[in-house]
Amino acid sequence: MELRFLYVGSDDTEGDLAAWLRAPGSALRWRFQAFSADVAAVDLGAPPLVLIADHRPSGSVLPIYAVDDLASSTAELVAGGWRVETGPMGTPEGNATALVDPSGTAIALLQVERPDAMDAAYADESNTRAVR
Repeated sequence: MELRFLYVGSDDTEGDLAAWLRAPGSALRWRFQAFSADVAAVDLGAPPLVLIADHRPSGSVLPIYAVDDLASSTAELVAGGWRVETGPMGTPEGNATALVDPSGTAIALLQVERPDAMDAAYADESNTRAVR
């Protein structure tokens, strides 16, 4: 498992994005407004990317781990006491599953099948959902 994203909930994507972009060495990687959501990716110079999302509860942080095999990784965690919260569900990069441990701590697993999907979509000048 490799930590790929920190999915940060926001009440104000614009304001929170501005705050994150004040971190030394940070840069906007991409931002989209689609499906009633506003999501921006901030690159801090090293993984993971910080995803600021207005459809997540404000103040929440969901670590998303990349795995080679979503089904087997999920099964291993479930056998160890984790519970599937949602999923598998489709994302631009591949399928993901959200799980919680016995204490209620949430993580997500992502099988990355299209690692450059969001960067390519953002680079597409005709993409009307990209916020530049």
